[in-house]
Amino acid sequence: MFLSVDKEKCIGCGNCEASCPAVFKLNEEGKSGVLPDTDVEKHRRCIQEAIEMCPAQTISWKKS
Repeated sequence: MFLSVDKEKCIGCGNCEASCPAVFKLNEEGKSGVLPDTDVEKHRRCIQEAIEMCPAQTISWKKS
C-alpha cells in the first residue's frame, strides 16, 4: 500500500503538514504532497492522524 494525496481536492489548509511534518509538505501551489523516501511504517500513527484531520478528505491509502 502507498500513501496518496488528491491534489485536485486539496485545499491547502496545512493540517497534514502540522500533524505529520516528516511525511507531508505543502508545495509552491499550496497543495499537500508526500515527501520522497518517506518511511510510512515509521510514521503510520501521525499519517492516520493527518488522514482524520484533513477537512477535504484528500489523503488515503491506495493499493500498489
